[in-house]
Amino acid sequence: MNVIVIGLGSMGKRRIRLIHELYPEYLIYGIDEKEERREYVKNKFGIQCYKSFLEVCQHIDCAFVCTSPLSHAAIIRECLDRKWHTFTELNLVPDGYKENMSLAAKNKCNLFLSSTFLYREEIQYIRTRIDVGKKWNYIYHIGQYLPDWHPWENYKDFFVGNNRTNGCREILAIELPWLTNIFGCVKEISTYSNKITNLSIGFNDNFIIQLIHGNECKGVLIVDVVSPCAVRKFEAYTEGSYISWDGTPDSLKEYDLSKKSLQTVILSEKTEHRNEYASFIIENAYRSEIQEFFNVVLKGDKPLYGFEQDLKILNLIDKIGA
Repeated sequence: MNVIVIGLGSMGKRRIRLIHELYPEYLIYGIDEKEERREYVKNKFGIQCYKSFLEVCQHIDCAFVCTSPLSHAAIIRECLDRKWHTFTELNLVPDGYKENMSLAAKNKCNLFLSSTFLYREEIQYIRTRIDVGKKWNYIYHIGQYLPDWHPWENYKDFFVGNNRTNGCREILAIELPWLTNIFGCVKEISTYSNKITNLSIGFNDNFIIQLIHGNECKGVLIVDVVSPCAVRKFEAYTEGSYISWDGTPDSLKEYDLSKKSLQTVILSEKTEHRNEYASFIIENAYRSEIQEFFNVVLKGDKPLYGFEQDLKILNLIDKIGA
């Protein structure tokens, strides 16, 4: 299997490292316009890197699109034109969705969209515990001060500082797929947002959102790029049940009625974490969705998430106003 990773920033480097660890027999190549990134990846991973598609002469089976979201549509089209099975990071905008879905079908290519949190073991556990035959309430706060997301670069040079692909929009694109997967489609929504920081951004930096799901589950979702402490706090409850999670595998807790106390849920996976990221950024899920992509390509498995579902999520985010 010959694999090419397009975009050799932090996410591209993560994908290369994990593909190499999972499939050492695969040949990996890279594309990036920036010479310093190409040199770093070449020296770090020992792979051949190119400046553009035009320089690639090898046969390629699969591509990973790891560039900034506004560039995805055109790059995905380039990959599909070459009949490469394509994995893409979050797009955040629906540019080219219908055209690229049609082109993938025409060229018999798999078009796979990352939705990493669907592969988190904690979320998969929560899904098994949420009985949608009951009406649940949940409260969920996710926030981190925008300049701290990638402290090694200026937030103005990072796509989360762009109005169309802003940080609040990215958080929503990460969280809403699993929330709607567990609690059902959103029937009603109301939002309050404003700007409370002095950041040089043209979008609201915090949102309080009330969601009514189709099965009458209700949620309050608080999203911001303001909190100086990176926070992810989730609580869900109904009669006789309570679950809480602070974003890390060891923080998942469930109320035990027989013991009348909150108990830590012991998960099966050994957690892998990289020190350069916040504590709730876990490598396991990134590894799992890469495996899922290759299972889709090689075995015909059905992915957990795709462009059709994401189009609905992006429409919902537009209604929220992020």
